[in-house]
Amino acid sequence: MKEHADMKKRKAIITKYFCLLLLVGLIFALISGCGDNDLLDPRNPVTLTLWHPYGQMLRGGIEALIEEFNDTVGADRGIIVQTTYIANASELNSMLLATVNDDPGAPEYPDIAIVYPRIGITLVENDILVDLTTQFSDEELSLYVQSFIEEGRLIDDSLYILPIAKSTEVLYVNVTIFDRFSADTGVTLSQLATFEGIVDAAEKYHIWSDGCNFIHIGELFNMAMTGFMQLGEDFTTDGRLNLSSPVFERVWNAYYTPSVRGGSAIFDGFGNILVASGEAVCVLGTSASISFYPEIITYADNTKEEYELVILPQPIFEGGERVALQRGGGLCVFKTNASREYAAGVFLKWLTDPEQNLRFIAQTGYMPVTEAAYNIFMEHGIELVTDPNVRNMHETIAQMKRDYVFYFPPVFDGFEELTRSFNQAFMRETENSRQEFLNLLESHEPETAYEIVSDGAIERFRSTLR
Repeated sequence: MKEHADMKKRKAIITKYFCLLLLVGLIFALISGCGDNDLLDPRNPVTLTLWHPYGQMLRGGIEALIEEFNDTVGADRGIIVQTTYIANASELNSMLLATVNDDPGAPEYPDIAIVYPRIGITLVENDILVDLTTQFSDEELSLYVQSFIEEGRLIDDSLYILPIAKSTEVLYVNVTIFDRFSADTGVTLSQLATFEGIVDAAEKYHIWSDGCNFIHIGELFNMAMTGFMQLGEDFTTDGRLNLSSPVFERVWNAYYTPSVRGGSAIFDGFGNILVASGEAVCVLGTSASISFYPEIITYADNTKEEYELVILPQPIFEGGERVALQRGGGLCVFKTNASREYAAGVFLKWLTDPEQNLRFIAQTGYMPVTEAAYNIFMEHGIELVTDPNVRNMHETIAQMKRDYVFYFPPVFDGFEELTRSFNQAFMRETENSRQEFLNLLESHEPETAYEIVSDGAIERFRSTLR
């Protein structure tokens, strides 16, 4: 009887969920359908090309939705969308830049592409992107999460990138190992809400585990940029890093200190690899990577253990504001002619409609891009997510959307190279100090060894990036 009651309850939730989707979708469609200026003819359909770099998590979703569009709205309106999968965002960027530069053998522009702001600004400067405010009314744009829309306004109030899926950064915790550590040391999950608490936990875990890493920080530049925002400063000014600020010393200590002393992993790779092998308990990384976390740990001696993954919000620096990074590309439309650009606008509105958007992101670590989709999913859709880790992720993201301010990185020439140089130099300085620290342990106590290797380290690092 209980199973029957549970099934009835689940069916009721699903029915209510999709009724709400239908209502919101109808409203969205009515708004989107206004102003149809007969640029489309079902008897002579327009064929659009779309480039995307979405891999395992999103590729099947976007291609299935496009097939559905072609069979329904596209067939009725006279629009056919064809997709081209590009292996990764870097390759897609290279192809677009080759076309901008008119390189020999460069392909023609697509009609639509998934683009990130850093490359988007170059495309705008070359006058090849459509200002989407010509395709979307203010009322239509008001339906989206506004911080996501603002990231796509690359110049003034013109909108060039429409959000389709956004991620943020969270703290993944193998709570199976953590609980054993917590029982012996008294360190709690609440301590991991701050970077200072994480540094303390990393030191205690390194001792408790007889030399193992506690955490891996996936993107050092992102940690620094977010930390500065949390503490009320900008990490970059006029294209240069603000390394002289006292805030940077706090960022430095959050990575350098535990890494040199052994509590934080110095690892140029994806953190899920370290969790999968039991070499790290926590990872600070993108919510988009949730599907890459395995169900079982395989230790170095080939023993295996099932584990539970808990996902916590982005840590903050003590005394700072709750600020987190929003990440992810969006949809751009390339200049062609009036009918193709209009058709692209029809497709973009359909694809980001709450019903389609929810189906696109529901089994991933991405956030919906309209307020209606977000509210519906948080109130009713989480219960339909079958993967407990993904469900946990969406609950954490919901908490962050409520309690945090999301920001997006600045866009300027040289940003990517600045990011790369910072990450490489920070890791190199830390790795050299770690090796020197290990050598000194043969003749010195840990505190003395650390004092020796850390003396002047931050000044050396600053000098390499000036």
